[in-house]
Amino acid sequence: MFKTLQTYKLLFFRLLAIIAAIEISIYFFKINLFFTGIFGFFIVFLLIREMYFYVRNFVLIYNKTIASILQDDFSSDFKKHKENSNYNDLFQLYDTLKNRQNEQISKDIIYRSILNNIETGIIILQKHDNDWDIFLMNDYFSSHFNVPKVSKWKYLKNQLPSLCEIIEVDDFHEIKTSVEISINEQNNQTFVLQASRTEIFERDYYIVLLDSIQNVVEKKEKDAWVNLMKVISHELLNSITPIRSICQNLQDLVEQDSLSAEDLEDIKNSVETMLRRSDHLQKFVEGYRKLAMLPSPKKEKTELKDLIDNCLQIMNPLFKKDGIEVENLISLKRLINVDAQQTEQVIINLLTNSINALKNTSKKQILISAEAKENRIFIKITDNGNGIEKEIENKIFLPFFTTRNEGAGIGLTLSKNIIEAHGGYISFKTENEKTVFEICLVEG
Repeated sequence: MFKTLQTYKLLFFRLLAIIAAIEISIYFFKINLFFTGIFGFFIVFLLIREMYFYVRNFVLIYNKTIASILQDDFSSDFKKHKENSNYNDLFQLYDTLKNRQNEQISKDIIYRSILNNIETGIIILQKHDNDWDIFLMNDYFSSHFNVPKVSKWKYLKNQLPSLCEIIEVDDFHEIKTSVEISINEQNNQTFVLQASRTEIFERDYYIVLLDSIQNVVEKKEKDAWVNLMKVISHELLNSITPIRSICQNLQDLVEQDSLSAEDLEDIKNSVETMLRRSDHLQKFVEGYRKLAMLPSPKKEKTELKDLIDNCLQIMNPLFKKDGIEVENLISLKRLINVDAQQTEQVIINLLTNSINALKNTSKKQILISAEAKENRIFIKITDNGNGIEKEIENKIFLPFFTTRNEGAGIGLTLSKNIIEAHGGYISFKTENEKTVFEICLVEG
């Protein structure tokens, strides 16, 4: 604001100088000093010419700077004009916007580089009037689906009609489904399609993600193998390390010329420890074999209520011993198509899990319920025990993972495998500070 007032003052003083020069020149003419008057008008001409170029340069620089800002063109160089303090505010605005644009361009390059290195097909659409433009298509999408980086939705439809039709049928709303796409006239491949819509600064965007089913499965398998190997190596080292240490100690003892009573006691304790660790290792291997060699279920129509009653009857002595109150709310007569023996094993495993969770609880309660929905049976086993800590929620179904010293860590894994072999699933959640395990099975 101060610089603007200063500019106006300079213009005002120039204008006063011109008026004063005109008045003086006229005065010289009046007193018959013609040559002095002519010289005065020449000075007036020079002053007017200087003022013209001053205003012209100011307007040109101002217009050029504003035009550059409006057109996002920050390639102009105003260094030679920066010494003029009249343009300080203007150039400061220009430099600020230039730096912001450079920062935004840098971010765009980084984000696009990240998106181009992700092995997932990504398209971002931007709505323009009633049509959609391709705002971004990453390299993986372009190369994997053999699609050139087109700018319009209608061009993409010509390249991938099967994908575009699914999106158009849902009217560009949120989608999560699988889609079969033929690439290079080969056999159809299945992809996971996820799409979402968002509005940013009153502009409509539609984000499409395409991931190969095979990639998803391979990643899950790799994660599962990594977790399994961690558990196996941990268990093996926990047994082999103390056994090797004990063997080294025994070797030192037997190399002595004579053995004292204390040495014999050390040997006895060492052998007992080795046997205990060997037994643990044997149980571990048997547990692995049990998981790996799970027989296919021999399904038959089974009454749900009778199956639950049998399980409760088997577990009843343990309930009484630990003072656990069990409430069975299953009264509906429903047939389920399952291997009764395997399913009983799952129920017993979950009830055993609840008993262990209730050990440090004063009022111990287990609730069993079921509901039929969409040709499926949902069996729920709820306890008011300690619950499952957030840190281990994603590990409880891992083979050999356990939080109990005496546990083998295969109960929940075996239960999960059995239910999945039946075409169902098993999950858990926390409701009102209670742990709920839910089994989903197909109704018979």
